[in-house]
Amino acid sequence: MSSPGTEEQGASSGAGRSERTAPEQGRQWAVSRAASPAGSSGWLAFGGWMLVLVGAFNVISGLTSLFRPDYYVVVAGELLVFDFTAWGWIWLALGAVQVVAGAGCLGGQRWARVAGIGLAGLAAIGHLAFLAAFPLWGLISIALCVLVMYALVVPDENSLG
Repeated sequence: MSSPGTEEQGASSGAGRSERTAPEQGRQWAVSRAASPAGSSGWLAFGGWMLVLVGAFNVISGLTSLFRPDYYVVVAGELLVFDFTAWGWIWLALGAVQVVAGAGCLGGQRWARVAGIGLAGLAAIGHLAFLAAFPLWGLISIALCVLVMYALVVPDENSLG
């Protein structure tokens, strides 16, 4: 029979025993690899977030084109194609669809990945045509679109091995 004092000692020594075995369990846990969801990779998440960001920028650009056309460097007649109202609606629609596709990429959806690549390509071409209105931002947007396309084209970790 044990007294209450020995139960306390046994409990404290039991806690000490679990502390001694914890590093072994920690070592085993540290070398095991966490299973990632099908279709996910770090690049896909990065591409998804960047697509959401570029889409939000395009929505803002569309709203600016619609409500403050005097904000841009050139007058509407000097744009390569269309006027500011048309560009406003184009950027607004394209940006909204990019945000939805970016959210789909974050969810690991294959359709969103393919759509995101196409939408980023369209946005890059659109920014090239809109370059006269806002040159520096146009170049930055084209670079972001190329980065999005690269991030969405990189193969998944699951398909490599």
